Amino acid sequence: MRYRPVHPNRGERWRVLPGDRFIDRPSGLLTHAVTIWRPRSEDWPWLVQMGAGRAGWYSYDRIDNGGHPSAERVVPELQWIEVGTVFPAKPGVTEGFVVLAFEPERYLILGWPSPAGPPVVTWAFILEEPKHRPGAGGGGLPPPVRVAALDREDAGPFGACTDAAETAARHRAAC
Repeated sequence: MRYRPVHPNRGERWRVLPGDRFIDRPSGLLTHAVTIWRPRSEDWPWLVQMGAGRAGWYSYDRIDNGGHPSAERVVPELQWIEVGTVFPAKPGVTEGFVVLAFEPERYLILGWPSPAGPPVVTWAFILEEPKHRPGAGGGGLPPPVRVAALDREDAGPFGACTDAAETAARHRAAC
C-alpha cells in the first residue's frame, strides 16, 4: 500500500465547502486533501457504500468493521442513498453517521446526530476532477475532506479522533 500526502494547500484549508453550513461555529475544523487520478464517477460508488456492516470504512477493519475486511469491489445494492441514510459506526448498531446532503459524484456530507439540534460532527467528502496529470504541466487540485466539530465536550468520541478522517480521506487512494 502506498501512502499519499493528505495536506491541503492554504486555499483548500480555508475555502467554504458544501456541508460547512451544518455547524455554524465549529470549535474544531480539519481539512485534508488527496489527489486521486481517476474520474469522480469512479470514486463516488466507494463513498456511498461506506459504513460498518455495509462495505466498511476502508480503514482499520479490526477496529472499525468488527474484523470484517472492507469491500474490495463496488457493491451494487449499496449504491442508493438519500438524506437520512445511516452509515453505521460499528457492525450491529443502528446509530452512526447520517447523510445530511449529497450531490452524486460531487459531494457527500455525513453528520453525527445530536438530540439538541445540529450535528455534533460533520464529515464532508468533496469530489473534484484533478486539473492536471503529473508530467502534464502543473499539479492537481486535490478533492478536500473536511471534519467539523462542535465543542469537544459535545462531540463525545469525535473530539479527539480526527485521525480517522485522514484514513478515510485516502479511502482507496492508496491502492
